[in-house]
Amino acid sequence: MEHLIERVKPLVKPERFAHILRVAELARQIAGANGLDGERAYLAGILHDAARDLPPERLFELAPPEIPLEREHPKSLHGRAGRRLAEGWGVSDPEVLEAIEGHVYGVDPTYPIAMAVYVADVSEPGRGVNAEIRERALAGDLLGAYREAVETKLRYLQSKGIPPHPRTFSAYKKLVQG
Repeated sequence: MEHLIERVKPLVKPERFAHILRVAELARQIAGANGLDGERAYLAGILHDAARDLPPERLFELAPPEIPLEREHPKSLHGRAGRRLAEGWGVSDPEVLEAIEGHVYGVDPTYPIAMAVYVADVSEPGRGVNAEIRERALAGDLLGAYREAVETKLRYLQSKGIPPHPRTFSAYKKLVQG
């Protein structure tokens, strides 16, 4: 794991790296509180924002845009680009890779480690928001916390005038239908 941490650190700004460490630790705690493998959640947390500070041209190279929204908002590609980096570094665990890619858009609820990382990303203490989502996940209600996190992200994007990615709507539909 240490070698992956050392690969991520030079790719991101110091503030981002501090966020990554907080997400990884919170994801581990959330996983443990919900009977999941904390080390897999920690690994996904370490890798989730590996590509976040890359320039748009590098993001496009790692994760070519599939829809106009992705070209207009290159940062929306950082999860998919991060997945490609992780695969290149030898990470093969499908749920860890799904967590890395899906933390931007939302994930299928059949991937609980990925849900733990998503929740940790939106509620880590350094953000100063969403403490109730974090507490819900740490109390063992991961699915409820995840649903609330996706709803919060949708509201946030809409308040900023940023159109949500179609995969975010897809993830939300699976939550309300499931």
